[in-house]
Amino acid sequence: MTPAEKQDLAVKAARIRMGIIESTHAAKAGHPGGSLGSADLLAYLYFKELHIDPKNPQDPDRDRFVLSKGHCAPGLYSALALRGFFPWEDLKTLRQIGSHLQGHPNMNLTPGVDMSTGSLGQGVSAAAGMALAAKHLHKDFRVYTLLGDGEIEEGQVWEALMLAANYKLDNLVVIIDKNGLQIDGPTKEVMDSGDINAKLQAFGFATAEINGHDFDELETAFNQARQTKGQPFGIVMHTVKGTGVSYMLNSVEWHGKAPNDAEYEVAMRELGAKLAELEGE
Repeated sequence: MTPAEKQDLAVKAARIRMGIIESTHAAKAGHPGGSLGSADLLAYLYFKELHIDPKNPQDPDRDRFVLSKGHCAPGLYSALALRGFFPWEDLKTLRQIGSHLQGHPNMNLTPGVDMSTGSLGQGVSAAAGMALAAKHLHKDFRVYTLLGDGEIEEGQVWEALMLAANYKLDNLVVIIDKNGLQIDGPTKEVMDSGDINAKLQAFGFATAEINGHDFDELETAFNQARQTKGQPFGIVMHTVKGTGVSYMLNSVEWHGKAPNDAEYEVAMRELGAKLAELEGE
């Protein structure tokens, strides 16, 4: 990846983070921490990896993305808005009555959302089903899904992974956001998931373990996924919850709490400064 490409993706990620703060502040609710941590991945997916067309969101041949950890909808919505699926100003309607941007993704309301999610564990099952359907229909589209490391405590996740390996779904990429925090505290204290990479391999996945804030590592992993044949691909992605906002950094407190007016000003000032630095202003 060229320096210019990396800079462009970093700019996109900074804008996505600003959208996350804008939307959760306006809603006075939402989940900013995990959304901020996954912003680099979302920038990479929506501006480099996915074959999608904002002018034709229901294209039957499009790639699919399923946000299995549906509570991080503010990140997904910001990426979709930046990609052109709907106006950026809509982000300020998050969670409001009548808005198409509800607290969890709704495929019937929001352009660009491929699956309604929020009940943890179900998204990866839906993604595996989509990938299996593509095989049956002899379609070339690929399916991507993002899970939290707390989410994988759900048994349904492992049933879906077993199915994916059994049917050799090499068109499926399962990404696990390993930030080490969930709503009740550190994952090691709530339910230690152990060596996730080794578990994915034991379930029949080819894998990569990466820094989810490094675009070169993201590119390498997704290239490996495309080259893998005969088995699904898993990416264990190490991230820091709350990335981009100093007082949210690596803090479980910001799993599901919106910034107040003063906190909003601090966050937007920090993110705005980062954006200006990236754009050379």
